[in-house]
Amino acid sequence: MTRPLIGISTYVEESARYGVWDVPAALAPSGYHELVQAAGGAAVLLPPDDPGRAAEVLGRVDGLVVAGGPDLDPVHYGAARDPRTGAPAAVRDRWELALIDAALAGDVPLLGICRGMQALNVALGGTLVQHIDGHVGAPGVMSRHPVRPVPGTRYAALVPEEAQVPTYHHQAVDQLGRGLVVSAEAVDGTVEAIELPDPRRWVLGVQWHPERDTDTRVMSSLIAAAGLHAALHAPTPVS
Repeated sequence: MTRPLIGISTYVEESARYGVWDVPAALAPSGYHELVQAAGGAAVLLPPDDPGRAAEVLGRVDGLVVAGGPDLDPVHYGAARDPRTGAPAAVRDRWELALIDAALAGDVPLLGICRGMQALNVALGGTLVQHIDGHVGAPGVMSRHPVRPVPGTRYAALVPEEAQVPTYHHQAVDQLGRGLVVSAEAVDGTVEAIELPDPRRWVLGVQWHPERDTDTRVMSSLIAAAGLHAALHAPTPVS
């Protein structure tokens, strides 16, 4: 059986060093494609492109992962820039927001990870807290903390227990975007997962980094949904 093909958003680093080379490169940490593969999917990296081509690109994959990374420019949710918000990544912002819009329009299963969850919320009209103090961990250090599922949500059906998750972030979801519900929270009330409750669509965002963990339950569910999406959109055989 053909594995569902999962597109993973990437970003451009202006100086990527390997061997004798020091050049711009589109990349994503290997944990993303390794998690997709461990959960039964095939992975393809999606470098930044013309946002107008996002639907065309998503027509070639069965599911989408929007990866973690730097802060979204607050211009996208109508806020003034907090001095603690990172430098803009305009090309990446436009590309990933276009990918999310195209995935939602085409019912392509979508998992947003960390920045990807925040981008999902912003794409649907939500806002972000630009800096949270005292949430977890020291600056610049990946740490772990518990998240609690919200009963009745897709996430709770996948992970019904309180789970320790790897986390690294200083921003969080504030006002929810259109149609989204909270599906997991930290002990301090920080939103840790959001989703669209429509059972016909698989759309979920997590604030933590499952690509830094061994738990594949969320990704396995995305892969299963992507397989169904592929079957529904398979071309009709010509007799």
